[in-house]
Amino acid sequence: MNKNMSIIGVPMDLGQSRRGVDMGPSAIRYAGLLEKLEGLDYNVDDLGDVPISRPDSRHERQDGDLRNLKQVADASLKLAEMVDQEVSDKRFPLVLGGDHSIAIGSLAGISKHYENLGVIWYDAHGDLNSAETSPSGNIHGMPLAVSLGIGHERLTNIHGYSPKIKPENIVIIGARSLDPGEKKLIKERGIQVYSMHEVDRMGMTNVISEAIEYLKERTDGVHLSLDLDGLDPDEAPGVGTPVIGGLSYRESHLAMEILQESAILTSAEFVEVNPILDEKNKTATLAVGLIGSLFGEKLK
Repeated sequence: MNKNMSIIGVPMDLGQSRRGVDMGPSAIRYAGLLEKLEGLDYNVDDLGDVPISRPDSRHERQDGDLRNLKQVADASLKLAEMVDQEVSDKRFPLVLGGDHSIAIGSLAGISKHYENLGVIWYDAHGDLNSAETSPSGNIHGMPLAVSLGIGHERLTNIHGYSPKIKPENIVIIGARSLDPGEKKLIKERGIQVYSMHEVDRMGMTNVISEAIEYLKERTDGVHLSLDLDGLDPDEAPGVGTPVIGGLSYRESHLAMEILQESAILTSAEFVEVNPILDEKNKTATLAVGLIGSLFGEKLK
């Protein structure tokens, strides 16, 4: 894996309605991220945080019933430009959220460098909604759909092109909360999904190994988008949309270790850490532990 790494924080909570997740990048840094990566011999450049503008009204909805559309679109473009530059400079971009709407910008900046970018979406949710299917209007439930070219053009056209990814190049792992419109889209587009049912029956070793082999055959780079609510809330309590019955701490470490051994990842992001809802920064510390495993930390 590329030893030259750039960290970009995106302190944004505008893709949803609960405050606090904008402090996620700070919490992850405070939990020892830089020390962890430098201890693993990475050349790390922390670029700080993307500047985020705030709306006049917290619950304002604009253009098709989407909450904070303008601000999310503006932040996504800024992030896309930063990530684009780091990939051009042959550095591994590690993005820290913020809510999961930040993936719109991440993928917009990364995907232009690949013919067939693969995506591992490690999440309790599919994030495949649009204004027509979303019950909330929260953009953090839409980034995967947006990246497929589905949704408001202000979001789908971030960084001047659409779509960013192809449905056959996506693998969702850990899903256990899908809206009806998302289930329909998954079937129509043939998106590969390993729900908690498959994880329980097959085991994480088989799930992540299958996902790697599936993506190896069809992609020229792979982005990991890991939402901490993919883990069970008993282990990761500091998330905005917890769903019981999730992935365990050990399963997730194993997945990261196998991903590291595969050497297929070209970028990554860790999102939805909310310190206000957390217990003594437990979730941010867990995130740093997973990042350690992803980048080569071993017990022996």
